Amino acid sequence: QVQLVESGGGLVQAGGSLRLSCAASGSIFSINTMGWFRQAPGKEREFVARIGWSGSNTYYADSVKGRFTISRDNAKNTVHLQMNSLKPEDTAVYYCAARDTPGLRYDYWGQGTQVTVSS
Repeated sequence: QVQLVESGGGLVQAGGSLRLSCAASGSIFSINTMGWFRQAPGKEREFVARIGWSGSNTYYADSVKGRFTISRDNAKNTVHLQMNSLKPEDTAVYYCAARDTPGLRYDYWGQGTQVTVSS
């Protein structure tokens, strides 16, 4: 089992920045990919970004490309999501996720952290 704990959410004005963190613990040797998803009120959960556990092979949703950066801190088994130029439409609960097998569903999920962007 893998445990994921997110932190770093909050309230920010449009144009501002936030950095989310996701600390992984437990059977982290099994992890292949880490990802970030988000869910806004009344909407389905959507993919935001992912990164290979080695720290390579990043991929972003078009809606955040050029504004968000996903990275991994190997020493701390932590994945970060740096969010710049935030927009009100980025408001959502952000979830960290991990999977053991590339290309398949995510096996492990964090509890989520709220990001609110005011206009």
